[in-house]
Amino acid sequence: MLSTLEPTPEKIKADRIYAEMGLSDEEFAMIESIIGRTPNFTETGLFSVMWSEHCSYKNSKPVLKRFPVTGEKVLQGPGEGAGIVDIGDKQAVVFKIESHNHPTAIEPYQGAATGVGGIIRDVFSMGARPIALLNSLRFGELDNPRTKYIFKEAVAGIAGYGNCIGIPTVGGEIQFDPAYAGNPLMNAMCVGLINHEDIKKGQAHGVGNTVMYVGAKTGRDGIHGATFASEELSTGSDSKRAAVQVGDPFMEKLLLEACLELIHSDALVGIQDMGAAGLTSSSAEMASKAGSGIEMNLDLVPQREPGMTAYEMMLSESQERMLIVVKKGREQEIIDLFAKHGLDAAAIGVVTDDQKLRLIHQGEVVADVPVDALAEEAPVYNKPSRMPEYFIEFQEMDTDITSVDDYKDTLVSLLSQPTIASKEWVYEQYDYQVGTNTAVTPGSDAAVLRIRGTNKALAMTTDCNSRYIYLDPETGGKIAVAEAARNIICSGAEPLAITDCLNFGSPEKPEIFWQLEKAADGISEACRTLEAPVIGGNVSLYNETNGEAIYPTPVIGMVGLIKDLKHITTQQFKQAGDLVYLVGETGSDFGGSELQKLLYGRIFGQAPAIDLETEQKRQQQILAAIRSGVVASAHDVSEGGLATAVAESLFGTDLGAAVTVSGNPIAGLFAETQSRFLVTVKPEQKGAFEELVEDAKLIGEVTNAPVLRISSETGSSLVEAEVSELLTAWKGAIPCLLN
Repeated sequence: MLSTLEPTPEKIKADRIYAEMGLSDEEFAMIESIIGRTPNFTETGLFSVMWSEHCSYKNSKPVLKRFPVTGEKVLQGPGEGAGIVDIGDKQAVVFKIESHNHPTAIEPYQGAATGVGGIIRDVFSMGARPIALLNSLRFGELDNPRTKYIFKEAVAGIAGYGNCIGIPTVGGEIQFDPAYAGNPLMNAMCVGLINHEDIKKGQAHGVGNTVMYVGAKTGRDGIHGATFASEELSTGSDSKRAAVQVGDPFMEKLLLEACLELIHSDALVGIQDMGAAGLTSSSAEMASKAGSGIEMNLDLVPQREPGMTAYEMMLSESQERMLIVVKKGREQEIIDLFAKHGLDAAAIGVVTDDQKLRLIHQGEVVADVPVDALAEEAPVYNKPSRMPEYFIEFQEMDTDITSVDDYKDTLVSLLSQPTIASKEWVYEQYDYQVGTNTAVTPGSDAAVLRIRGTNKALAMTTDCNSRYIYLDPETGGKIAVAEAARNIICSGAEPLAITDCLNFGSPEKPEIFWQLEKAADGISEACRTLEAPVIGGNVSLYNETNGEAIYPTPVIGMVGLIKDLKHITTQQFKQAGDLVYLVGETGSDFGGSELQKLLYGRIFGQAPAIDLETEQKRQQQILAAIRSGVVASAHDVSEGGLATAVAESLFGTDLGAAVTVSGNPIAGLFAETQSRFLVTVKPEQKGAFEELVEDAKLIGEVTNAPVLRISSETGSSLVEAEVSELLTAWKGAIPCLLN
């Protein structure tokens, strides 16, 4: 029965109630045309969440089509819970990244925690065991009490969920910039392992088969979460706290183990996480992908609160729930399996052949709409795109930096910048050793996990320098992929594929849509050149507060394969006497750099240039050198330039280094020229290394005394500092700002 409190179809239309749910006049008219009548309140709700940007990608689909999504090792590309890539021996790696930005802005602990919970379910819904978590975070500057609060709570939420469920949080990245003061970003990535024969899909096949609900009970939390994620934040957004879900990692652990047991049952037909748009998206998408329909009796849905309406049950985003389809007659086995784990499993519906989603509540049909209309037929918009004025101005600017007062003081200041500084305060809160497979812990270029029972390992990273992307989205998009790949290469791994999380402002603004298009072009070109297809991801638009957009931030999550454990490489220098090489030429690249931000308090000009052919050649040569055993350490030269990279390579050792920079000392020390690596090599391997890596230049050696000495070509001293002094600045920066 329709709730007496719910407005009639006539009132929904006359009072434009649909607009409050995020539907435009044209979209509402389309819905009327599709179903041949004015939708009731529940049906309007179904369409409003499924046609939101968060679920339908209606503003970003034309851009996403540009990505290369296939490759010889890709077993599952975009379109399922997560992407899958073959790693040999009938095993595969499953991974995906997603955003939980708006919830984290409003309720940072639960927003971040449920972001982690949701991405874990995406991975185990494919049949994979999650083995690692990573994240990519953006906050305003830490000189603001509100930002400090959001930062501390979001980190605590990530730690709380990951630690309780027993999946190690092994890596990630954090940047701080005023552009994120009103709209922080919380992107969570999960990596899982699977055997080929265990791969499952979210599809509702087999007319007459039973639709079952498993996991936690449905409550009123998270209603309209998908719609909330598809609008800008404003001063009124605090009133949307009810759209933020509440997570229970202990319940999720039970659900994970039950589902991983379930995938070995031949009773299982399909399985999908109830994520954004909850029961609506999981049922409509599973039916649409299978070309079938689903009828559900909502009276049978396990409910946490009394008197829930059909609208509330269908739009709730309560956590730790899955929708499964099982062979008719096998329901009791499934109920028993979940009961063993202390979980609800209820038969709530049936697969039909009419391609409709039909909902029955209290004996009445409360919704009857085509599944394809919900899942596939949202309007697709080709938004107007316009090059911003700032971009034209920046292209004409001179970004060369001609004077720095004191090189050593500048290096200490750069190491103290929160974006460069040690993130130990953060990852100390994460249990990154649980599972005992973590071979390289947080703090190196990429995290590395051994694959138990084999001689292989997986390297994984998240990357994106959003300053470069703001200055030049296409170039910045290329750099984001290239830097992720450099981090994977420096760990001794071969890049396999990427997952991306496209965090941008409002697509209604032509300048922002231009940023999205150009960044996608850059990402696509880099993925093709570096042979790392896009196997899935997430789009998060409307990241604005009171009309002010974040920097465009397309985060790249990348996974690579280490074929032999002896190839695992880290960034730390290994022993005195080792030779220090810089691979790649250095230019005067300061646009968007940490030095530019430090000296001017803002960024401007051209982003550093990148040549993808050169990038690919160097990556392949470095990997060949690592695999032939001639590399002692390897580190990507990125934020802060060469001086920062050398200092970072000394932290965690009792060693020092003496190196020489050529040309302009400011560029030699601090420029952020792309496609460069810092590598150390044992003296006896000098010839073999130089034969394998053609752009390598010997710049110094590792020393016993824990002092960093950097000189110019003429022999004058540029930097002389005790490593302990640099370490104190680097390690103490974030705790100091938080206190």
